[in-house]
Amino acid sequence: MLIRRVVLIRYFVSSCVVSVLLLALIREIGNMGFILRPVDTVENISSSEFKNHYLQPRRPLIIKGLTGSWPAKEKWTPDYLKQVVGKKIVPLYDNSKADPSKPINSAAAEMPFDDYIDLIMSEPTELRIFFFNIFKHAPQLLDDIAFPKELMGGFLESMPSMFFGGSNSVTFLHYDIDLPHIFHTHFGGKKHVILFENKWKRRLYCIPNATYALEDYDVLNPDIQKFPSLEGVEGQEVFLEHGDTLFMPTGYWHWMKYIEGGYSLSLRAWDASVSRKAASIYNLAIKGGVDSVLKMSFKAKYAKYREGLAVKWANRELAAGKPF
Repeated sequence: MLIRRVVLIRYFVSSCVVSVLLLALIREIGNMGFILRPVDTVENISSSEFKNHYLQPRRPLIIKGLTGSWPAKEKWTPDYLKQVVGKKIVPLYDNSKADPSKPINSAAAEMPFDDYIDLIMSEPTELRIFFFNIFKHAPQLLDDIAFPKELMGGFLESMPSMFFGGSNSVTFLHYDIDLPHIFHTHFGGKKHVILFENKWKRRLYCIPNATYALEDYDVLNPDIQKFPSLEGVEGQEVFLEHGDTLFMPTGYWHWMKYIEGGYSLSLRAWDASVSRKAASIYNLAIKGGVDSVLKMSFKAKYAKYREGLAVKWANRELAAGKPF
């Protein structure tokens, strides 16, 4: 009986210790950075449901069936795209931090398009193609897609663009300067996407006069000791697969990583509000134009000043408990 009591006591103590350790671990995991939840996913959606539940409240959505009738879904293989674009020389970008002595979005390398497609489909690489107007070189591709005008209006039909990347290539955390709504359709292997509402921009260490964040932290594994303002920032996460379309509302921050080689198409649309259009013009004129002039004039000194200001603003926002 005594032995049994001792065993029970040891079991109880051991259980308590395990429980405490588990609670501590859960608490530690809960304090590791971003709070991410899944993006809503539907096969298809009516225009009224889309407008009421996603467009007007500005909520992201995955629409899996949007490309069901697109010829592009089956037709746009790597070999086909190589055939229609050929050896067009394309600028390539990598994961390195922006050089303050160069204009934003300066290319890291160049390569014939067909060779680049072979590269991303055969091995890991950081190299990616950014905002490529493939339709300028192969206008027949426009026949293979359809703007989802049944869901909303305002599409910029002259500005469909494509993005290509190999496994390991990353699109840095930013929001689009012209503030469009974006229908982002993926082709090929999986793509990891993390999204944040624009209200979190200062907590994300947004660079002043710019639409991108401080590039010194790892979005997948942020160092909260070094960047405490990231603690508790709420966002959404999704892994896009072939044929999936992600609706990103105006002003949404997005970070993307190609898990496997692939490519995506973005269809952009204006928000209906006059204030949003005015904000777009302001961004293009001030954040795009004036900031580029300052950046090229003062280079590293200006870059260091902006980064310091981003940290200051983030810490102030955190101390005030913002956004509310």
